[in-house]
Amino acid sequence: MHLTKDAFGKDFIWGVSTAAYQIEGAHDQHGKGPSIWDIFVKKRNRIFQNQHGDHACDFYNRYMQDLALMKGMHIPNYRFSLSWSRILPNGIGQPNLSGMDFYDRLIDLSLELGITPWVTLYHWDLPHALEKKGGWVNRDVKDWFGEFVSTCVARYGDRVKNWMVLNEPTVFTAAGYFFGVHAPERKGLGNFLAAAHHAALAQAYGARIIKSLQPDSQVGTTFSCSHVEPFTAREKDVIAAKKADVLLNRLFIEPLLGMGYPTQEIKILNRIEKYIKQGDENDLKFDMDFIGIQNYTREMIRYAMFVPYLQAKIVTAKERKVEMTEMNWEVYPSSIYQMLKKFSNYPNMPPLIVTENGAAFKDQIEHGQVHDPRRLNYLQEAIQHVYQAKEEGVNVKGYFVWTFLDNFEWAEGYRPRFGLVYVDFQNQQRIIKSSGHWYANFLK
Repeated sequence: MHLTKDAFGKDFIWGVSTAAYQIEGAHDQHGKGPSIWDIFVKKRNRIFQNQHGDHACDFYNRYMQDLALMKGMHIPNYRFSLSWSRILPNGIGQPNLSGMDFYDRLIDLSLELGITPWVTLYHWDLPHALEKKGGWVNRDVKDWFGEFVSTCVARYGDRVKNWMVLNEPTVFTAAGYFFGVHAPERKGLGNFLAAAHHAALAQAYGARIIKSLQPDSQVGTTFSCSHVEPFTAREKDVIAAKKADVLLNRLFIEPLLGMGYPTQEIKILNRIEKYIKQGDENDLKFDMDFIGIQNYTREMIRYAMFVPYLQAKIVTAKERKVEMTEMNWEVYPSSIYQMLKKFSNYPNMPPLIVTENGAAFKDQIEHGQVHDPRRLNYLQEAIQHVYQAKEEGVNVKGYFVWTFLDNFEWAEGYRPRFGLVYVDFQNQQRIIKSSGHWYANFLK
């Protein structure tokens, strides 16, 4: 069938998502302090071709043109994040007024153009000053974060009504504090469990602060998720897949819903108790107004004897010889349907919003245009799957494409392009891709 925007109803929320460090650039302009990513990218061989986000898309200086482009594409909702160290260079204490002014201008112009801002408070760029005090491993991070949240809501809450507390806590705690492949490059189970618990506490605490300062706001938080399947029907693979599901999909949503941590399948997770203090169980819980789910692919899991703690590993798309994106992820748009169904099965689940979904492919300029049929197909199919879930009774209220502009894709650098808009990083030229034109028409 040919799907139209109208099929989803008048109130369905359509938009695009970005993140501060990935697009803003201006890494040390106008009083901004360094974040853990500003430090991490300076180390050799951490990032593809030693690239960095110092300039990225230069959105900090080009936001007016970029918002005009967004308006021209009929995009009604824009999810972006606030750079903690641009607002509070030391993480706490004296705010940086130039940094705060920048987000005032961004919010005001969005509203002027009829674009509703959706603000993510934490999208991975912890101020370096706080990392020096232990970062997410230090329990005080909850209070530092609380100060940042209060500062932002006090300043922008008169105009911003939609807030997201954290972006993908599973990823920033695992990649940053367990595997050390992302900033701040810490490793080990102890670092991970401490960071995970403190992030889970901060998630509910941040939401409570927003609601106390601004009761009529819509508050949510976002989770990465992947549909997980055992590679074979062997019992060992089935058990391995269940363990992977705990880490990839359940670790943060369950304590938020008041179910506690999912420690049954992975016994080692019980060690998180070391970091739990009296009253924490209750403090992990919060009734969000919505949950953001961010999905790109599925994972096939098999038993692996030598993988510590888990005895499970991902069977890569390459090993399975299936179609892949530039991230080496399987092209599997129906994963979003599976995840919407899975999350909606939790009791007392608030409405769901797809806050990120997209695909990275090699894009090239030909005759001044960028044709990206594979991305276009991926998005059309994914949106079709969102519709199917909605038709089957899943309370899904919105869909945001990742991402608006090609950007700095963390450890992968600039190679994977996810944007609806092509960015030439040499001269900062923008070209709307075929997928961007399609989305604009769809939204018109």
